[in-house]
Amino acid sequence: MSYPNQTLVQAAGCVLWRRSPGGGELEVCLVHRPKYDDWSHPKGKLKRGEDPLAGALREVAEETGYRAAPGAALPTVRYEANGRPKQVRYWAAEAVSGGFTPNDEVDRLLWLPPSTARVRLTQARDRDLVDALLNTMRLT
Repeated sequence: MSYPNQTLVQAAGCVLWRRSPGGGELEVCLVHRPKYDDWSHPKGKLKRGEDPLAGALREVAEETGYRAAPGAALPTVRYEANGRPKQVRYWAAEAVSGGFTPNDEVDRLLWLPPSTARVRLTQARDRDLVDALLNTMRLT
């Protein structure tokens, strides 16, 4: 992908996961953004000079209310957003504490089994990240 004279939008996020409180099954966190009416992984634009992993963890905290322990790097996703090239770096991250409170950016949050999360995600590119998480955890 080549975009002459266009600044690459740098973003970062996490495929946030936990073990379900009831039975210990793996659950993936999805956020609903009312601005786009979509379901996605928590992510956002990096601040100038911000380390991508630090930015990913900051976005998780802002959007979900959870503090996360980062794990393996996941594939970087590239696409066009509002006519500009965008690159989002992702990490697997375990939710270790916190809780969700609806906010302006995210009005709903779901913890879902990976197979259900794949179906609920709006963008196909986000579904591949669920598979990448399972591969890093050797659960495929």
